[in-house]
Amino acid sequence: MSRTPTTLALGLAAVGALTFGAASATAAPLPTAAAGSTTVTPAGHAFKATLSGKATLKAGSVTISCTVSVATGTVPAAPGNHNPAGPVSSPISAPTYSSCTSSTPGVTPTVTTSGAWQVSMQNGAPITATMTVPTGGLVVKTTGLASCTVVTAPNGPANAPGTWTNGAPSTLTFTNASVPIKVTGGFGCPTSATTSTFNAVYTVTDTTDPAQQIAVKP
Repeated sequence: MSRTPTTLALGLAAVGALTFGAASATAAPLPTAAAGSTTVTPAGHAFKATLSGKATLKAGSVTISCTVSVATGTVPAAPGNHNPAGPVSSPISAPTYSSCTSSTPGVTPTVTTSGAWQVSMQNGAPITATMTVPTGGLVVKTTGLASCTVVTAPNGPANAPGTWTNGAPSTLTFTNASVPIKVTGGFGCPTSATTSTFNAVYTVTDTTDPAQQIAVKP
């Protein structure tokens, strides 16, 4: 969800070797815990995610900060708003970002977004949220003392992991979410950086019925 960006897969891998003289054995992979049920309500209601505070995108030693960001979407209609064993996903508009500044003096950033974005909610403790950025879905260009281009998710869709908190309004938080990037440009551009960290807090409101709250439940 926007006026910014970020998902990812958590897994367990355990392969061990036990050696007794000339004999050896390999341990079987540990089973992955099954995902619990998830229901997002109210079914079919439209929502708006509005940035609270500022969103930051850090690449190398350069940090871009934006104070305005918005994204919109719709909770799937029933029964699509319920998954008995996994997350519930909703397409969202490409988040918009404006009123952006750079940590580097004399450098002005512009953030553009495009493509099909998505957010997936998984009930649990905590409730997790994954924002999927489409290929090249967020681009930062700077002008001034350094002319750089930062492309997020350059080689394919990328997931930015976050957390969801039910409330009035509910909030969607991204804390040091790592996403792949590609940086091009000349002097002053962090061209060696291949990942960026994203931080933002969004308040999520029900725009179909403002008296209700968007909530994630079992």
